[in-house]
Amino acid sequence: MKLGSLKSKESLDGVLCVVSRDLKTAVKVPQIAANLREAMEKWSENQAALEKVYSDLNEGKAAGSFAVNEQDFHSALPRTWLFADGSAFIYHIKLVRMARKAPLPETLTTVPLMYQGECGQFLAPTEEIPQRDVAHGTDFEGEVGIITDFVPMGVTPDQALKHIKLFVLINDVSLRGLIPEELAGGFGFFQSKPASALSPFAVTADELGEAYKEGRVHLPLNVDYNGKFFGKANAGAMHFHFGQLIAHAAKTRNLAAGTVIGSGTVSNDDHSTGSSCLAEVRMIETIETGEIKTPFMKAGDTVEMKMFNEKGENVFGRIFQKVKAVQ
Repeated sequence: MKLGSLKSKESLDGVLCVVSRDLKTAVKVPQIAANLREAMEKWSENQAALEKVYSDLNEGKAAGSFAVNEQDFHSALPRTWLFADGSAFIYHIKLVRMARKAPLPETLTTVPLMYQGECGQFLAPTEEIPQRDVAHGTDFEGEVGIITDFVPMGVTPDQALKHIKLFVLINDVSLRGLIPEELAGGFGFFQSKPASALSPFAVTADELGEAYKEGRVHLPLNVDYNGKFFGKANAGAMHFHFGQLIAHAAKTRNLAAGTVIGSGTVSNDDHSTGSSCLAEVRMIETIETGEIKTPFMKAGDTVEMKMFNEKGENVFGRIFQKVKAVQ
Protein backbone atom coordinates (compact mmCIF):
# COMPACT_ATOMS: atom_id res chain seq x y z
CA MET A 1 0.00 0.00 0.00
CA LYS A 2 1.13 3.54 -0.78
CA LEU A 3 -0.05 6.66 1.04
CA GLY A 4 0.49 10.37 0.58
CA SER A 5 -0.54 13.75 1.96
CA LEU A 6 -2.13 16.18 -0.49
CA LYS A 7 -1.30 19.81 0.30
CA SER A 8 -4.18 21.69 1.89
CA LYS A 9 -4.86 25.33 2.81
CA GLU A 10 -7.04 24.09 5.65
CA SER A 11 -4.53 21.86 7.44
CA LEU A 12 -0.77 21.73 7.93
CA ASP A 13 -1.14 17.94 8.02
CA GLY A 14 -2.53 17.82 4.49
CA VAL A 15 -5.24 15.42 3.32
CA LEU A 16 -4.63 11.67 3.52
CA CYS A 17 -4.61 9.96 0.13
CA VAL A 18 -4.21 6.39 -1.02
CA VAL A 19 -1.86 6.29 -4.03
CA SER A 20 -1.76 3.65 -6.75
CA ARG A 21 1.15 1.26 -7.05
CA ASP A 22 2.35 2.96 -10.25
CA LEU A 23 2.07 6.41 -8.57
CA LYS A 24 -0.23 7.66 -11.35
CA THR A 25 -3.55 8.00 -9.52
CA ALA A 26 -4.75 8.73 -5.99
CA VAL A 27 -7.93 9.12 -4.00
CA LYS A 28 -8.66 11.16 -0.88
CA VAL A 29 -9.83 9.12 2.11
CA PRO A 30 -11.10 11.58 4.76
CA GLN A 31 -13.79 9.05 5.69
CA ILE A 32 -11.02 6.82 7.07
CA ALA A 33 -8.70 9.42 8.59
CA ALA A 34 -8.22 13.14 8.07
CA ASN A 35 -4.45 12.83 7.70
CA LEU A 36 -1.65 10.32 7.94
CA ARG A 37 -0.65 11.33 11.46
CA GLU A 38 -4.13 10.52 12.71
CA ALA A 39 -4.23 7.34 10.64
CA MET A 40 -1.05 6.15 12.39
CA GLU A 41 -2.62 6.70 15.82
CA LYS A 42 -5.34 4.17 15.02
CA TRP A 43 -3.43 2.08 12.50
CA SER A 44 -4.91 -1.27 13.56
CA GLU A 45 -8.40 0.14 12.99
CA ASN A 46 -7.61 1.93 9.73
CA GLN A 47 -5.31 -0.50 7.93
CA ALA A 48 -7.95 -2.82 6.45
CA ALA A 49 -10.07 0.06 5.12
CA LEU A 50 -7.02 1.71 3.55
CA GLU A 51 -5.97 -1.57 1.93
CA LYS A 52 -9.46 -2.01 0.45
CA VAL A 53 -9.25 1.43 -1.16
CA TYR A 54 -5.75 0.61 -2.42
CA SER A 55 -6.99 -2.58 -4.04
CA ASP A 56 -9.90 -0.77 -5.68
CA LEU A 57 -7.63 2.03 -6.89
CA ASN A 58 -5.20 -0.37 -8.55
CA GLU A 59 -8.11 -2.10 -10.25
CA GLY A 60 -9.52 1.21 -11.50
CA LYS A 61 -12.64 0.94 -9.32
CA ALA A 62 -12.04 3.69 -6.73
CA ALA A 63 -14.55 6.51 -6.88
CA GLY A 64 -13.13 10.01 -6.89
CA SER A 65 -9.66 9.07 -8.10
CA PHE A 66 -7.48 11.76 -9.72
CA ALA A 67 -4.18 11.97 -11.59
CA VAL A 68 -1.13 12.38 -9.36
CA ASN A 69 1.00 15.52 -9.68
CA GLU A 70 3.82 15.19 -7.17
CA GLN A 71 4.04 18.99 -6.87
CA ASP A 72 0.65 18.84 -5.12
CA PHE A 73 1.90 16.51 -2.40
CA HIS A 74 3.60 17.36 0.84
CA SER A 75 6.08 15.08 2.53
CA ALA A 76 4.25 11.81 3.15
CA LEU A 77 3.96 12.82 6.80
CA PRO A 78 4.04 16.65 6.88
CA ARG A 79 4.62 16.87 10.64
CA THR A 80 4.66 14.49 13.56
CA TRP A 81 5.64 14.04 17.20
CA LEU A 82 9.19 12.72 16.86
CA PHE A 83 11.91 12.44 14.24
CA ALA A 84 14.82 10.42 15.65
CA ASP A 85 17.64 10.12 13.14
CA GLY A 86 20.12 7.31 13.54
CA SER A 87 23.49 6.75 11.93
CA ALA A 88 23.50 3.07 11.02
CA PHE A 89 26.11 3.10 8.24
CA ILE A 90 29.54 2.67 9.83
CA TYR A 91 31.50 3.84 6.80
CA HIS A 92 29.65 7.17 6.82
CA ILE A 93 30.43 7.67 10.50
CA LYS A 94 34.12 7.01 9.90
CA LEU A 95 34.30 9.50 7.03
CA VAL A 96 32.46 12.39 8.68
CA ARG A 97 34.36 11.94 11.95
CA MET A 98 37.59 11.99 9.99
CA ALA A 99 36.45 15.15 8.22
CA ARG A 100 36.08 17.06 11.46
CA LYS A 101 39.07 15.38 13.13
CA ALA A 102 36.84 13.77 15.76
CA PRO A 103 37.57 10.35 17.33
CA LEU A 104 35.34 7.37 16.68
CA PRO A 105 33.11 6.38 19.59
CA GLU A 106 34.27 3.29 21.49
CA THR A 107 30.75 1.87 21.09
CA LEU A 108 30.76 2.41 17.30
CA THR A 109 29.57 -1.11 16.46
CA THR A 110 27.49 -1.83 19.56
CA VAL A 111 25.38 1.28 20.31
CA PRO A 112 23.58 3.28 17.58
CA LEU A 113 24.20 6.99 17.26
CA MET A 114 20.99 9.04 17.24
CA TYR A 115 19.78 12.61 17.57
CA GLN A 116 16.34 14.21 17.75
CA GLY A 117 15.60 16.28 14.65
CA GLU A 118 13.00 18.83 13.59
CA CYS A 119 9.61 17.11 13.29
CA GLY A 120 7.05 19.91 13.61
CA GLN A 121 7.61 20.80 9.97
CA PHE A 122 9.05 18.68 7.19
CA LEU A 123 9.79 20.45 3.93
CA ALA A 124 7.71 19.25 1.00
CA PRO A 125 9.70 16.92 -1.28
CA THR A 126 9.80 19.59 -4.02
CA GLU A 127 10.18 22.56 -1.66
CA GLU A 128 13.28 24.75 -1.81
CA ILE A 129 15.95 24.40 0.86
CA PRO A 130 16.43 27.83 2.46
CA GLN A 131 20.02 29.02 2.85
CA ARG A 132 20.68 32.07 5.04
CA ASP A 133 24.46 31.95 4.68
CA VAL A 134 26.56 29.93 2.24
CA ALA A 135 29.16 29.63 5.02
CA HIS A 136 26.73 27.39 6.89
CA GLY A 137 27.80 24.56 4.56
CA THR A 138 24.45 23.28 3.29
CA ASP A 139 24.52 19.54 2.60
CA PHE A 140 21.96 16.89 1.69
CA GLU A 141 21.89 13.42 3.27
CA GLY A 142 19.95 10.65 1.55
CA GLU A 143 18.35 8.19 3.94
CA VAL A 144 15.67 5.53 4.30
CA GLY A 145 13.20 6.04 7.12
CA ILE A 146 10.38 4.19 8.83
CA ILE A 147 7.15 5.33 10.49
CA THR A 148 5.92 3.43 13.55
CA ASP A 149 2.69 2.91 15.38
CA PHE A 150 2.82 3.30 19.18
CA VAL A 151 6.02 1.71 20.55
CA PRO A 152 6.21 0.85 24.27
CA MET A 153 9.26 1.79 26.30
CA GLY A 154 11.78 -1.04 26.67
CA VAL A 155 10.82 -2.86 23.47
CA THR A 156 13.38 -5.37 22.18
CA PRO A 157 14.85 -5.04 18.67
CA ASP A 158 12.87 -8.07 17.46
CA GLN A 159 9.64 -6.75 18.95
CA ALA A 160 10.37 -3.30 17.51
CA LEU A 161 10.35 -4.62 13.94
CA LYS A 162 6.65 -5.40 14.35
CA HIS A 163 5.95 -1.71 14.97
CA ILE A 164 7.24 -0.61 11.56
CA LYS A 165 4.20 0.29 9.49
CA LEU A 166 5.53 2.48 6.68
CA PHE A 167 8.77 3.31 4.86
CA VAL A 168 9.88 6.65 3.38
CA LEU A 169 12.94 8.31 1.89
CA ILE A 170 14.50 11.26 3.75
CA ASN A 171 16.66 14.18 2.73
CA ASP A 172 18.21 15.07 6.06
CA VAL A 173 19.42 18.62 5.45
CA SER A 174 22.61 19.39 7.38
CA LEU A 175 24.58 22.61 7.87
CA ARG A 176 28.14 21.27 8.04
CA GLY A 177 29.71 24.62 8.82
CA LEU A 178 27.79 24.86 12.09
CA ILE A 179 28.28 21.28 13.30
CA PRO A 180 31.83 21.36 14.77
CA GLU A 181 31.26 24.39 17.00
CA GLU A 182 27.82 23.17 18.03
CA LEU A 183 29.06 19.71 19.01
CA ALA A 184 32.06 21.23 20.80
CA GLY A 185 29.57 22.76 23.23
CA GLY A 186 28.70 19.24 24.35
CA PHE A 187 24.95 19.54 23.87
CA GLY A 188 24.38 18.04 20.42
CA PHE A 189 22.83 19.13 17.11
CA PHE A 190 20.30 21.94 16.90
CA GLN A 191 21.04 24.88 14.58
CA SER A 192 23.00 22.59 12.27
CA LYS A 193 19.95 20.37 11.66
CA PRO A 194 17.10 22.42 10.11
CA ALA A 195 13.94 21.03 8.55
CA SER A 196 14.35 17.91 6.41
CA ALA A 197 12.11 16.49 3.66
CA LEU A 198 10.42 13.11 3.25
CA SER A 199 9.45 11.41 0.01
CA PRO A 200 5.94 12.25 -1.23
CA PHE A 201 4.77 8.68 -0.67
CA ALA A 202 5.09 6.24 2.23
CA VAL A 203 4.80 2.52 1.54
CA THR A 204 4.11 -0.66 3.48
CA ALA A 205 6.71 -3.44 3.63
CA ASP A 206 4.96 -5.62 1.06
CA GLU A 207 5.62 -2.95 -1.58
CA LEU A 208 9.34 -3.61 -1.10
CA GLY A 209 8.97 -7.36 -1.65
CA GLU A 210 12.07 -9.46 -1.00
CA ALA A 211 14.18 -6.30 -0.79
CA TYR A 212 12.97 -5.84 2.80
CA LYS A 213 14.64 -8.40 5.01
CA GLU A 214 16.55 -8.52 8.28
CA GLY A 215 15.12 -5.11 9.20
CA ARG A 216 16.80 -3.44 6.22
CA VAL A 217 15.81 -2.24 2.74
CA HIS A 218 18.20 -3.90 0.30
CA LEU A 219 17.84 -1.45 -2.59
CA PRO A 220 20.12 1.30 -3.91
CA LEU A 221 19.27 4.92 -3.16
CA ASN A 222 19.65 6.87 -6.40
CA VAL A 223 20.98 10.39 -5.88
CA ASP A 224 21.54 12.99 -8.60
CA TYR A 225 23.25 16.31 -7.86
CA ASN A 226 22.72 19.21 -10.26
CA GLY A 227 21.27 16.77 -12.77
CA LYS A 228 24.22 14.38 -12.72
CA PHE A 229 24.78 10.98 -11.11
CA PHE A 230 26.02 11.28 -7.55
CA GLY A 231 25.34 7.95 -5.84
CA LYS A 232 23.56 4.62 -5.78
CA ALA A 233 24.67 3.23 -2.41
CA ASN A 234 22.68 0.20 -1.26
CA ALA A 235 20.59 0.80 1.86
CA GLY A 236 20.95 -2.84 2.86
CA ALA A 237 24.44 -2.09 4.20
CA MET A 238 23.04 -0.77 7.50
CA HIS A 239 25.11 -2.06 10.44
CA PHE A 240 22.20 -1.58 12.85
CA HIS A 241 18.80 -2.64 11.50
CA PHE A 242 15.63 -0.62 12.04
CA GLY A 243 14.50 -2.77 14.96
CA GLN A 244 17.72 -1.90 16.79
CA LEU A 245 17.28 1.80 16.04
CA ILE A 246 13.69 1.78 17.31
CA ALA A 247 14.68 -0.11 20.47
CA HIS A 248 17.47 2.40 21.09
CA ALA A 249 15.03 5.31 20.78
CA ALA A 250 12.51 3.57 23.06
CA LYS A 251 14.98 2.65 25.80
CA THR A 252 13.67 5.30 28.21
CA ARG A 253 10.37 6.43 26.67
CA ASN A 254 7.31 5.35 24.73
CA LEU A 255 7.36 6.39 21.08
CA ALA A 256 4.17 8.05 19.89
CA ALA A 257 2.41 6.66 16.84
CA GLY A 258 3.77 8.46 13.80
CA THR A 259 7.36 8.49 15.03
CA VAL A 260 9.86 8.72 12.16
CA ILE A 261 13.19 6.91 12.54
CA GLY A 262 15.93 7.63 9.99
CA SER A 263 18.64 5.22 8.92
CA GLY A 264 21.31 7.87 8.67
CA THR A 265 23.12 8.62 5.41
CA VAL A 266 23.15 5.59 3.12
CA SER A 267 26.80 4.70 2.60
CA ASN A 268 28.84 1.84 1.12
CA ASP A 269 32.55 1.09 1.46
CA ASP A 270 32.75 0.68 -2.32
CA HIS A 271 33.44 4.14 -3.75
CA SER A 272 32.10 3.08 -7.17
CA THR A 273 28.56 3.29 -5.73
CA GLY A 274 29.03 6.99 -5.15
CA SER A 275 27.74 8.80 -2.08
CA SER A 276 24.55 10.14 -0.54
CA CYS A 277 25.98 13.39 0.87
CA LEU A 278 28.63 15.98 -0.02
CA ALA A 279 30.58 15.56 3.22
CA GLU A 280 31.57 12.02 2.23
CA VAL A 281 32.77 13.08 -1.21
CA ARG A 282 34.83 15.88 0.31
CA MET A 283 36.50 13.49 2.74
CA ILE A 284 37.22 10.92 0.03
CA GLU A 285 38.79 13.69 -2.06
CA THR A 286 40.99 14.62 0.89
CA ILE A 287 42.09 11.01 1.40
CA GLU A 288 42.78 10.35 -2.28
CA THR A 289 44.21 13.69 -3.43
CA GLY A 290 44.91 15.70 -0.28
CA GLU A 291 42.59 18.43 -1.54
CA ILE A 292 38.85 19.17 -1.23
CA LYS A 293 37.43 19.96 -4.66
CA THR A 294 33.67 19.75 -4.06
CA PRO A 295 32.01 22.75 -2.34
CA PHE A 296 28.88 22.52 -0.26
CA MET A 297 25.56 23.59 -1.81
CA LYS A 298 24.90 27.11 -3.01
CA ALA A 299 21.78 28.85 -4.29
CA GLY A 300 20.50 27.14 -7.44
CA ASP A 301 22.02 23.72 -6.71
CA THR A 302 19.60 20.79 -6.88
CA VAL A 303 19.44 17.31 -5.40
CA GLU A 304 17.17 14.46 -6.46
CA MET A 305 16.56 11.18 -4.60
CA LYS A 306 14.64 8.12 -5.79
CA MET A 307 14.56 4.40 -5.10
CA PHE A 308 13.58 1.75 -7.63
CA ASN A 309 12.57 -1.82 -6.88
CA GLU A 310 13.97 -4.87 -8.63
CA LYS A 311 11.45 -4.38 -11.45
CA GLY A 312 12.70 -0.86 -12.06
CA GLU A 313 9.56 0.73 -10.60
CA ASN A 314 9.74 3.97 -8.65
CA VAL A 315 8.72 3.06 -5.09
CA PHE A 316 8.45 6.37 -3.19
CA GLY A 317 8.17 9.07 -5.84
CA ARG A 318 11.01 11.56 -5.77
CA ILE A 319 12.57 14.17 -3.57
CA PHE A 320 13.73 17.05 -5.76
CA GLN A 321 14.92 20.20 -4.00
CA LYS A 322 16.73 23.37 -5.00
CA VAL A 323 18.70 25.60 -2.64
CA LYS A 324 17.32 29.13 -2.34
CA ALA A 325 19.10 32.08 -0.75
CA VAL A 326 16.96 33.76 1.93
CA GLN A 327 17.41 36.70 4.26
